[in-house]
Amino acid sequence: MWLLVAPYARFGVKEADIKLADGRKLHVYDAGGEDGMLPVFWHHGTPNIGAPPVPLFAEARRLGLRWLGYDRPGYGGSTPNPGRDVASAAADVAGIADALGIESFAVVGHSGGTMHALACSALLQDRVAGAVCVSSLAPLPAAGLDWYAGMAAAGEAELRAAAAGRAALAAHFDASEFDPEVFTQADHAALKGDWSWLLDVVRPALKSGPGPMIDDDLALVGPWGFDVEAVTSPVLFVHGEQDRMAPVAHARWLAGRCRGSELWLRPDDGHVSVLSSAPAALEWLDRQVYA
Repeated sequence: MWLLVAPYARFGVKEADIKLADGRKLHVYDAGGEDGMLPVFWHHGTPNIGAPPVPLFAEARRLGLRWLGYDRPGYGGSTPNPGRDVASAAADVAGIADALGIESFAVVGHSGGTMHALACSALLQDRVAGAVCVSSLAPLPAAGLDWYAGMAAAGEAELRAAAAGRAALAAHFDASEFDPEVFTQADHAALKGDWSWLLDVVRPALKSGPGPMIDDDLALVGPWGFDVEAVTSPVLFVHGEQDRMAPVAHARWLAGRCRGSELWLRPDDGHVSVLSSAPAALEWLDRQVYA
């Protein structure tokens, strides 16, 4: 079932297609490890494929964590799931875990993956041991939150188009180009360093066109399909206070509604540079699971 496929084979990452009960397939990545390692599902950003984060492999192995990932529906090798909501990620992850014989696991998400990690925490309470969410966005609407405040102009325009519907969002993507101003100087520096890896998962995600990204954005601004207050597993929110894509007020809102959560704020970081805190966040996750 498993294959070593370039470019991730050199990191020991195996890949396979797993068929779900509804007939769809999900393309899955497994960084492997020794027996007894805690499986950790990586929920990728938008637009990315689901290969787990190579810059965190060494830290995960040191802590005894086994990285798993998958392409969300429509990305990479995974079958589209038209009209999917955020909650659907929980059923997809449960299907992968069942196929691999995994009972309990943790979840880690970055950016557009954070709400999918939260879905697993809320809907798979008996299986999710803990969660880390880096650069999170809150649901729309969120009572008491000025949802668009603090966003870079390009990001706000994209999400307002999403709120207007699929046709408006498709037209927006047809007429716009990526604006580097959505990132801070610290973000751009991170993208030239260890986190240049993100470019390796963005490029293949865009090969199939904007469809999966449209699905992600529509799921983000639509009803999520679960209540964040249903999250009961330990959750750590990590957020850069200079973030121009997911303003820090979103993380504060989420942390105030997820019971038992912690919030780490990084005053000088943006949307990407905050990933420099990920090794410490994995240590936090390890402590929650094995305390």
